[in-house]
Amino acid sequence: MRRRWLAATTLLLLTLAAGCQRESKGIYLEISGRIFVFNYRVATANYLVTLRRVAPIPDGSRVQAEFEDPHGGAPLVASEPLFAIDDRVSLTSPFLSCVRKDRPYKVHVRLVDSTGALLQEIETSVTSDVDQSVMPGKPLVVGPVYTPNPDVFKPDGSMDDRRTESCSQ
Repeated sequence: MRRRWLAATTLLLLTLAAGCQRESKGIYLEISGRIFVFNYRVATANYLVTLRRVAPIPDGSRVQAEFEDPHGGAPLVASEPLFAIDDRVSLTSPFLSCVRKDRPYKVHVRLVDSTGALLQEIETSVTSDVDQSVMPGKPLVVGPVYTPNPDVFKPDGSMDDRRTESCSQ
């Protein structure tokens, strides 16, 4: 009698544990963060989108992102492979220009398997809380030891960090 009770209890617990598992329903990744990164020292800006894995992902999968180009034109593209040990993945865009404060920029993320078949799509946007006009027009430093940029810091003590591009949007 005791064995039957133990077997029934074990079966019940296993059934309940299996029922508590999260159903992925085609959701493998979810967004855990999205920001613009402004590096004033080297006068660059780019998108940074981080994703968290919420379900097992097939081997050989890749995550791809298309970022709206604030300067206009074709979307900027980034792609990263996913590995079994990765719980998170970060997608960084190429360098940007003309980012405007309080304007949402579209980001389209796709998860594809090793054959290129679509597993999941995520649409989101990123909004900056500062305008890129606060950035210097030229890198303030150059080289691996952050040497002051001679194009910005002149020998006579003056500084020239004017922008060479225009943003009309």
